[in-house]
Amino acid sequence: MKKIMLISAAVLALAGCKSDPQLGKDSIDKVLKAMTLEEKVHFVIGTGMAGFGGESAVVGATKNIVPGAAGTTYPIERLGIPSIVLADGPAGLRIDPTREGDENTYYCTHFPIGTLLASTWNQELVENVGKAMGEEVHEYGADVYLAPALNIHRNPLNGRNFEYYSEDPVVAGKTAAAYVRGVQSNDVGTSIKHFAYNNQETNRTGNNAVISPRAQREIYLKGFEITVKESDPWTVMSSYNKINGTYTSQSKDLQTTVLRDEWGFKGLVMTDWFGGDNGAEQIAAGNDMLQPGTDLQYQQIMDAIKDGSLSEAELDVCVRRCLELVARSPKAKGYAYSNKPDLKAHAAVTRQSALEGMVLLENKGVLPLKNVKNVAVFGCTSFDFIAGGTGSGNVNRAYTVSLLDGLKNAGFNVDESNKEATLKHIADEDAAFKASLTDQLSAFYPTPRPSEFVPSNAELSASAKANDVAIITFGRNSGEFFDRTSADFVLSPKERELLNKVTAAFHAKGKKVVVVLNIGGVIETASWKNIPDAVLLAWQAGQEGGNSVTDILTGAKSPSGKLPMTFPMNLMDHASSANFPIDSDTGVYFTNRREDIGQKDVDVTRYEEGIYVGYRWFDKQNLPVSYPFGYGLSYTTFEYSAPAVANDGKTVTAKVTVKNTGAVAGKEAVQLYVNAPAGTLDKPVKELKAYGKTKELAPGESQELTLTFPTSELASFDEEASAWKVDAGTYTFLFGASSRDIRCTATAEAAASETPAHRVLLMK
Repeated sequence: MKKIMLISAAVLALAGCKSDPQLGKDSIDKVLKAMTLEEKVHFVIGTGMAGFGGESAVVGATKNIVPGAAGTTYPIERLGIPSIVLADGPAGLRIDPTREGDENTYYCTHFPIGTLLASTWNQELVENVGKAMGEEVHEYGADVYLAPALNIHRNPLNGRNFEYYSEDPVVAGKTAAAYVRGVQSNDVGTSIKHFAYNNQETNRTGNNAVISPRAQREIYLKGFEITVKESDPWTVMSSYNKINGTYTSQSKDLQTTVLRDEWGFKGLVMTDWFGGDNGAEQIAAGNDMLQPGTDLQYQQIMDAIKDGSLSEAELDVCVRRCLELVARSPKAKGYAYSNKPDLKAHAAVTRQSALEGMVLLENKGVLPLKNVKNVAVFGCTSFDFIAGGTGSGNVNRAYTVSLLDGLKNAGFNVDESNKEATLKHIADEDAAFKASLTDQLSAFYPTPRPSEFVPSNAELSASAKANDVAIITFGRNSGEFFDRTSADFVLSPKERELLNKVTAAFHAKGKKVVVVLNIGGVIETASWKNIPDAVLLAWQAGQEGGNSVTDILTGAKSPSGKLPMTFPMNLMDHASSANFPIDSDTGVYFTNRREDIGQKDVDVTRYEEGIYVGYRWFDKQNLPVSYPFGYGLSYTTFEYSAPAVANDGKTVTAKVTVKNTGAVAGKEAVQLYVNAPAGTLDKPVKELKAYGKTKELAPGESQELTLTFPTSELASFDEEASAWKVDAGTYTFLFGASSRDIRCTATAEAAASETPAHRVLLMK
């Protein structure tokens, strides 16, 4: 084994014959036939990752093709098979910005995070953002972009929600599909992830998600199905966790039967880094490539072939898919990448795209800011704006525009009297945290937000006298490896103190207060949202964040973002909170070595809520919420009229006219929900089936929106029959400004139908 690993690729090339077939010149059949067994096994395994698992499984060195990229594939020079580069996303390409002996810099654009992109409800915009991302992937020499991520927001505390999209699979799937189309228009690939059920970070590499077949089909797999069918991603990345007792990367039901046989996926499946625990079982399941690659996986596959538990024919299926991926890559086609993407143009893209995803939650007439010149800013995050998340979702960008900078760029006089003290406070707490880190993964860990800095009463009084308005920014870090805590979900005592004191001081002088939320996921808002005069959910808007927020505050654009998830009154109102590792201190077991002791919500998480995730649950229980799914205010108003729905048995076509009835231009995101007739299965009160966004409508202007979806999407999954069933009857279609703001309705008939599905992924 070790002797094989020490042989260089160059030696293998010399050992080959001149007549060896060459990838790209000869057929894949010929190349595959010419490969030795050892080459095949190496080829389905990545080239290793420095610092993890001892020796690399690679023959030769490939890690420096694009420094900082997540991984590379195995090269075989004698057969003309190059190593291709796999690089992280999804908020922008993650590579090293500097290189040894090179005076150039290789910064990438930090685009808005996933929750913001989903909040745009604008598939065309997301596709354009994807195009800009893909151009950087292409020009920096990467071949496959490890994005987008589209798992369901099952619970607000999932640490990775910031790079996921929604609690609803239609929003998740449509957003991801648009993203994929944009990126892949640059002749590079994507890897949609994490397939599937990656809805918590606690013990993510060993957790067993126990989920009913109906909930899997209707909620957790549906977004992936939409993305596969509507955008044809080059690759899919399997998740770390188990599903009903089997690692997803080792589940043939998931990776072959559902993904390929039912959905028609033709591309490659790769593991998440170090995912699963048996390389041979992964290959047998149809998980074609194991990343980043280990010696153990090589040995597991070779041993399985020798003892007959894995056939070489099964291995060949995966090798062929790996060859097909490499053959279509820019590297195999000899693309001469420039290392000079248009970062200036992409900065403009990220600034403009962020505007449509920011959500105006509250506004008592203070926004947009008018007749305001002097602005006071408070909160650590006003000075230290958060562009996005950490871990694999981080982007090595050239700069981040803070809110302070954005306001100054727009010509405001910003009171900086507390800037120096606040920045020192931030630096001291950051330094203390970093000094405490010793783990090899510490570079990925999110630095905790500093405790809030509260100026004295005298300073606040003076500020209120001197300034026209106050802006308070509250921030939350985002990152993988850890789920958020219940303390992170609510405002801290210091944050509440800052809010109360600033508001009291400014209101005493007849001045207004605006809160900006620079966060990656849901926080508690019900207890404090009425204290300030406006609340703007800015999310984490990328490197131009401060400029984008200012564009909304000033009214350069009317906000048109809407929530892709519910903001509950409190955390425990979520059905999933009964089965989620809230405040667990067990951490992430990155190498799958935790012994399965059956600890609730750590080793085993039972999705007892079934299909009742997010608004489906809140509607079923008639629970009050702080902000409903689909909610978002504007600086103008809209009227819905002339609803109409037709069903021809194949496609449901819904139409509605939207009119801007306010005084300023704006866009409106229209949501189409369906209420099904009583049938054989319990059904949600309503379910989103389609959505669309108007163009920017001038005051008084109208637009007819047409929303369509396949009639088959009216079906629910019948577990007993293992089939998708549409009940006959009258369906009510609800056109909403949110899930709880239905503006008009229409009805249409549907005939009964039944579509069989494989009986797979059963609960154990």
